[in-house]
Amino acid sequence: MEQVDFLTDCGDAAVKDEAQWRIQPLAARLRPHSFDQYVGQQHLLAPGKLLRRAVDADRFSSIILSGPPGTGKTSLAEIIANTTNSEFVRLSGVTSTVADIRKEVANAVTRLHLHDKRTILFVDEIHRFTKSQQDSLLPDVENGNIRLIGATTYNPQFYVVGALLSRSLVFQLESLSEADIRQLLERAVKSGWADDLVVLTDDAAEFLAVACEGDARRALNALEIAVSTTGCNAEGRIVITRTVAEESIQRKFMVYGDDGHYDTASAFIKSMRGSDPDAAIYYLAKMLNAGEDIRFIARRIIIFASEDIGNADPRAISVAVNAMQAVDFVGLPEARIILAQAVTYCATAPKSNASYLAINAALKDVETNRIQPIPNHLRDPHSAGGQENQHGKDYIYPHDVGGYAVQDYMMVPVKYYNIPGNGVGYEAKIKERLNYFDQMRKQINSKEMQK
Repeated sequence: MEQVDFLTDCGDAAVKDEAQWRIQPLAARLRPHSFDQYVGQQHLLAPGKLLRRAVDADRFSSIILSGPPGTGKTSLAEIIANTTNSEFVRLSGVTSTVADIRKEVANAVTRLHLHDKRTILFVDEIHRFTKSQQDSLLPDVENGNIRLIGATTYNPQFYVVGALLSRSLVFQLESLSEADIRQLLERAVKSGWADDLVVLTDDAAEFLAVACEGDARRALNALEIAVSTTGCNAEGRIVITRTVAEESIQRKFMVYGDDGHYDTASAFIKSMRGSDPDAAIYYLAKMLNAGEDIRFIARRIIIFASEDIGNADPRAISVAVNAMQAVDFVGLPEARIILAQAVTYCATAPKSNASYLAINAALKDVETNRIQPIPNHLRDPHSAGGQENQHGKDYIYPHDVGGYAVQDYMMVPVKYYNIPGNGVGYEAKIKERLNYFDQMRKQINSKEMQK
């Protein structure tokens, strides 16, 4: 079908301001101007929630909004400005300088004195500001010359200076639900173009709601591309089918980034620890799809095999190390198979963190308590000093007495390696052996006391 200019050639529908429609993206044309028009984030904006109360009462000095792309951070900042009757000034954390900040602060002071109107300074991607740039905002936030709203896709605890955080209300925006995305798409079809010009089928709307992963901007951009590249049918309408929608978005989008990296890795480890191979495989697939370094994944599996499986299945560490060597040698895409084998093995293996807890407890003792002297019979007898002081005297060589010798190996014995219960997996056998050793010690000590 021949492509047409959908603004002028599809029927006789009138467009109010054709020049503006041609310039502005659909997402900009549909930007909400009030809380009633805003979609999503009800955990922050429902009546009675802190952010809504602070805005309605007009009692805030600085706000930090964090969350994935396309969740409405900029729109929310503009709505806050409209609701509080404030001038909205936007700076970019990428391109703005300290000079730009000082200029806008001076304008805000003038505006406040001459017109009694406050200024909301919106800094998009505030995490891109250096520490000195963020510090330059502090005095004017403190004295009320500006009201700051910073937006970031990163965790503000790591990317925003502490002094600014302490003066701010910090809110986490969540990805929009599929229902939210569908609501936005329906609104776009009704008000983004001339009346009844665009028809979005249910399966196309469902596909976009899923594929855009809660990113409203991506969904609206995909819809706009679909409309602008699709011709009119015989009735003078543009029908967006699932096929057209799939072609317009190309590939399912995933929000990952720094927080996604750490959160997904955390869920991956916790799923293996919880013996859920299906969840672990899902998070493995997510990391692979996001382009995660396969060596990072392999390293995490090795650490897990020792920390969370340990001696319950001593083979797990071998499986993990072999997997790391194999994926480094083979590479993607086949490395996914090797990683999947290691993940499912570790997820279904018996679990024990006794070794992990043992080394942590011993390190704490070494770091905080007085270092124990080494018993004389364990010291090296080969040096001149060792011979003179009779180091090694009375040492019992275990192989001479059947493989186990009852003797003290610490001046003050401390039990670090504690296997809970009867042990699981191979550690059950280790627990039996340790119990046998303990029993032998008790018998020998009892005989010594009777002498």
